[in-house]
Amino acid sequence: MNALKNIGILGGTFDPPHIGHLKLASHFAKVLHLDELILIPSGEPWQKGSDITPAEIRFQLTQAAAIDLAKAFLDLQISTQIGVDRMEMDRAGPSYTIDTVQALRERFGPQTSLTWLMGADSLIQLPTWDSWKKLFKYVNLAVASRPHFDLATQMSPEIEELLGTHQINDPAALENSPAGLIYIDKSLSIDLSSTELRNHLKTSSRGQIASEQIPAHTLEIITKLGLYQ
Repeated sequence: MNALKNIGILGGTFDPPHIGHLKLASHFAKVLHLDELILIPSGEPWQKGSDITPAEIRFQLTQAAAIDLAKAFLDLQISTQIGVDRMEMDRAGPSYTIDTVQALRERFGPQTSLTWLMGADSLIQLPTWDSWKKLFKYVNLAVASRPHFDLATQMSPEIEELLGTHQINDPAALENSPAGLIYIDKSLSIDLSSTELRNHLKTSSRGQIASEQIPAHTLEIITKLGLYQ
């Protein structure tokens, strides 16, 4: 019998992918001993409004970021495989996470551990997601803290109840559970705001910010296409 396969999923608009995404991916790949990490750019992110970069360009930027992520994994001696999946882009209509996790569960079967990676601010917003309570039938959650973000003071009663039922303190538990658990990692504090980054790229310090915050291969495409100016 093969060991339980352990897969991490990092979804988002990736508009653009940035160093925060790579740090979160690298951290959880190591902590959760992921066999595979799948990056999933959203097709039509229904909560983001209409002012976003076209999906095909964001997919291209994410593929480029995956090259830099693979190099980081190599440097850190992380054996996790990396993939970029266009399932949300190819699915008609708005991108709902519930549809994505259902499709992934069908693809990988009932025994595979599937863990959705996110920042603490996304956890707080979870009750606004479509069919959010059903997510735990299909995936675990691994949550990274964010700078200057006090999760305890931001929690709604719904999230408190959710954590009371699903939260675990040992990340190893996620490796042995296909779905239904939440792990909050307090050792990692990462800013995942692509919105703030886009705003900063429109300032006079664009060059320095871009080189510090955007993976090299992604930045090459952004520069070539003249994005975020």
